[in-house]
Amino acid sequence: MEQHNHYTQDAIELLCRLIATPSTSRNETEAADLMEQTLQGYGFATQREANNVWAVDTAFDPARETILLNAHIDTVKPVKTWTRDPFIPTIEDGKLYGLGSNDCGGGLVTLLQVFRYFCIDHAELARPFNLVYLASSEEEVSGQEGIVKALPLLPKIDVAIVGEPTGMQPAIAEKGLMVLDIIAHGRSGHAARNEGVNAIYEALDDMVWIRDYKFPKVSPLLGPVKMTLTVVNAGTQHNVVPDTCTMLVDIRSNEHYTNEEIFDIVRQNLRSEVRAHSFRLHSSHIDPDHPLVRRCLQLGLTPYGSPTLSDQALMPFPSFKLGPGESSRSHSADEFVKISEIEAAFDTYIALLS
Repeated sequence: MEQHNHYTQDAIELLCRLIATPSTSRNETEAADLMEQTLQGYGFATQREANNVWAVDTAFDPARETILLNAHIDTVKPVKTWTRDPFIPTIEDGKLYGLGSNDCGGGLVTLLQVFRYFCIDHAELARPFNLVYLASSEEEVSGQEGIVKALPLLPKIDVAIVGEPTGMQPAIAEKGLMVLDIIAHGRSGHAARNEGVNAIYEALDDMVWIRDYKFPKVSPLLGPVKMTLTVVNAGTQHNVVPDTCTMLVDIRSNEHYTNEEIFDIVRQNLRSEVRAHSFRLHSSHIDPDHPLVRRCLQLGLTPYGSPTLSDQALMPFPSFKLGPGESSRSHSADEFVKISEIEAAFDTYIALLS
């Protein structure tokens, strides 16, 4: 199905301009300006909140269900091992190199062309759904000025397609994230005498429980909940019994548990004090029988579960990730997306929604 030509050419041209416009998280104003100008140039009325830019279907009908097409404009900071300038877009051997090209510029610009295809160039065709296009910010840091600012201002959304790099296979479930502070309390004393209560010793049993506990509900898509002790700090000097031992625990949840449920299980099993940084980044999933997922299957695509977090965690409606590029290239030196991936993605999105 060869739908591309000028759509993918326009997508690639815009992606080159975005790469040349540094947009690390919380510094996306110029990239948001560029997205706003591009949408307006196609004939859309845009709306903006902070650096989140969106447009609503030109033929919006409140009686129809609404599909959100979403991808983010921000990037991580470039790692030091880049061998080329991350802000100079370069096409070599069919690959477009540049920071954010894969995560998730390819999905961002391709979904925009899909939105344009349906809502401007083929607006006269009957459709059973509305489309909303949202270029969101601060995704890489789950920031308070990101998608959470825009979602309450959108029309009611029934389902979202998120353009993260998935090799154009539908990621129909995604692990959530919760970070816990664990604080073991003791009482200081002199190490030479038998006095004080050693907070490190108080923490040991809790460390072993964190290492060994297995959450019973295992997801066929995402596997088990993964709980990892990642940071431990205690003590001031060799001859002082430490009165506090603090720990950080990284928890990646599956769709069978809310973060609040996991927090309660941890708190009930530890002697130490337990505090959550937040509960907001939940695991997300969509019913495998959803019409869009069934359509993916008809197109020969293979649903899977994703271990990486995205803005889906903040969406209160069903969603799945589907985008050009590969997750393994994200956040890496000399990041790239293949031109052929953008072309194939455009065709797949059109087929999915047609």
